[in-house]
Amino acid sequence: MSISQTTHRAGHSEIRRQVLAQTRILGNLIPPTVSYSTEGHVLIVGAEDIARLAAGRLSAMASRVILATDDITSQDETHLEQVMAAAPEVESFYNKLVSIKGFLGQFQVTVEQNGTQAALSTVAIRRPHFDVVLDLSIEPAINLEMLPPGYFHVGQDGAKLEQALEQIPDLVGQFDKPRYVKVNADLCAHNRNGLSGCTRCLNFCPADAIQSVEKKIEIDPYLCHGAGSCTNACPTGAISYDLPNPQALHSFIGKLVSRFREEAQEAPVMLFHDQNQGQALINDELPGEVLPVALEEITVASMDHWLAALAWGAREVLVLNTQATAPTLTSMLKGEIELACRILTEMGQPARVRLIDEAELAALTPALDISLDWPVIVPAAFGATTKRETLYAAIDHLNAQAAGVTTVVPMGNVPFGQVKVAEANCTLCMSCVAICPTAALTDGGDEPKLLFTEQNCVQCGLCEAACPEKVISLSAQVNFDPESRKAARVLKEEKPFECVRCGAPFATQSMVHRMLDMVGMHSAFAANIERLKMCGDCRVKDMFEDILQDPEKQLR
Repeated sequence: MSISQTTHRAGHSEIRRQVLAQTRILGNLIPPTVSYSTEGHVLIVGAEDIARLAAGRLSAMASRVILATDDITSQDETHLEQVMAAAPEVESFYNKLVSIKGFLGQFQVTVEQNGTQAALSTVAIRRPHFDVVLDLSIEPAINLEMLPPGYFHVGQDGAKLEQALEQIPDLVGQFDKPRYVKVNADLCAHNRNGLSGCTRCLNFCPADAIQSVEKKIEIDPYLCHGAGSCTNACPTGAISYDLPNPQALHSFIGKLVSRFREEAQEAPVMLFHDQNQGQALINDELPGEVLPVALEEITVASMDHWLAALAWGAREVLVLNTQATAPTLTSMLKGEIELACRILTEMGQPARVRLIDEAELAALTPALDISLDWPVIVPAAFGATTKRETLYAAIDHLNAQAAGVTTVVPMGNVPFGQVKVAEANCTLCMSCVAICPTAALTDGGDEPKLLFTEQNCVQCGLCEAACPEKVISLSAQVNFDPESRKAARVLKEEKPFECVRCGAPFATQSMVHRMLDMVGMHSAFAANIERLKMCGDCRVKDMFEDILQDPEKQLR
């Protein structure tokens, strides 16, 4: 890099400092929280010798219980003497561990006792739960990428044990944490009328905080770490982050980009990173045109945020992946960024979204020099609305800035695409319309017509499951033609069936014909087949007229 470029970037660093100082994410003044309440009852699991030594260092806790699950680690006499002298008042239990569930202040520990299962806390301390669990076992009792608060798995790592022994005494009292996400059941495509649909959010939670309970998506706020993978994966926006909410984050990104462009006369590079390990890596050595955005976890920002940032004038979007990022989140990010880059490449844009690691962050300048030669994006004027509308607005703007393609690209396992209907067997019963959570499928009002709007479709499969004739199929794809994607396209239409008595339209042709085929030859309808061709009012009139003309029917 030349001296002029170095000086240029140094000037940008000052502009960045000013822009970041002037721009804040607007959050809730009184954010929703959840509370943990603890009294300091600790369960220590593992080999009895190291568990007892640990118990001796936790003498300030309300109670200490040892569940010996592993063999003693050493037969050294000096070691055993230290063990015998450590916490002699602490009772040890030798039951087989069945499970540990819960979180800080609410750990339920189940063990085998005399051939049956029992709650260890009830037996050991006469309480319904333990407050904290220190797990010294080689294999953790809770095997999650993001462990519940109050559970410390240290194995035989001395450094982790020291950290745990330092933190545990402070976990007595009441603690609040944010309720990171919220669920709008009206928008959720997981289940409708007992039929299963979208399950995307269930696949990516590294804390196992998301469950389908009675066919509804529920998020346990006590287990949730705020990873944001559920909000990232949710195609409808039914699950949304609350700190910050999606609109606040979009607004913040838009202001950062526009203010930097105005002051520096150059497009910035957005860098999304987490507030912990990622934040520790951000320093003054960062190239001047890079605008860092701190998030609870890097998956809080999703493809709509990345592409909107580009559409509003960012040159490139970087997502910093550190060693602290859960493998599930890393896998998810790779898939989402690959999809974003495929969309960009298809429209003739450079692959402007990249996942970088700590080593790439330290040597960022050469890669940024490459993107300096990329075509400049004229900033878009749209504002953020819903997740899906914002994403498509960004795609359309970036497409218009590049090749302006109108192609339709088939893709697997994406929440975009079309619904296909085998017209010959569709009766226009509108079961699909009734169950569609995004209004992708709508009726024709007074006309027997089924309409489909591709931009609204999230490929949840509820319409396919609800169709009684099984004539609906799904086709995942990305449609770059905004006109055809936004238009309400007719999937099936036909003339209404008119009542043979009064002439009023009351059903579709196909539905009446299907009904006649199915029940018309049944003995119960043989004498009154014409009633199947009547509207409800005329059918009732015909029945009463028939009764009035037949005295025997009147008596019956």
